[in-house]
Amino acid sequence: MPPVSRFMTRQPWTLPKEATFSDALRLMHSKHIRHVPVLEDGKLLGIVSERDLHVVEALSHCNPDEVCVHEAMIADVYTVAEDDSLDEIVDAMVERRCGSAIILDRDHHVTGIFTATDAIRVLGEVLRRA
Repeated sequence: MPPVSRFMTRQPWTLPKEATFSDALRLMHSKHIRHVPVLEDGKLLGIVSERDLHVVEALSHCNPDEVCVHEAMIADVYTVAEDDSLDEIVDAMVERRCGSAIILDRDHHVTGIFTATDAIRVLGEVLRRA
């Protein structure tokens, strides 16, 4: 099976932990993305999804201009290496019920993201070849 590096989105959009919900939602809407890695000093701290932001907003009636993304992020991020096999990553995403995997280099810097949308794109390619 090919490595995830063939199918991942390279250099994904990221946010610093101090970014607000409004910053995150603006980025997600303008770039048509739903998952954003949250960084501190260039290192992965967590991930925030559009759904996470909306849940926290609804539960806490927070002001999206005042609440930082690190308050809604998931710290237990599923991370993989660029040379990890795509089938193992997809299996793990299904088992963990997570919508994305963050790809890290040897220095633990974010180099890519593989999402459920990417998996569907790969499936489409496979089906077209069948």
